[in-house]
Amino acid sequence: MKEIVEERAVRLGEYIVENKDTVRRAAARFGISKSTVHKDVTDRLREIDPGLCREVGLVLEQNKQERHMRGGEATKQKYIRLRKSSEGAP
Repeated sequence: MKEIVEERAVRLGEYIVENKDTVRRAAARFGISKSTVHKDVTDRLREIDPGLCREVGLVLEQNKQERHMRGGEATKQKYIRLRKSSEGAP
């Protein structure tokens, strides 16, 4: 069982680095919780592959710095959709 967890941590780390993806999207892609992804790519990966752990850390830090922009864009798109749907209603 431990080998499976270690393999998953490496796969998650590689996925995040290759795709510059967020913890949330990686969790959805792998069908596991955000908490599990975070634990795998920070704590477990640090012991298994410190170099990959550093690379993942850089991606996660970039995502953290950009999240306010992604959140603002999501809110903007939400209100655009709401406006379009209310304009089309009788």
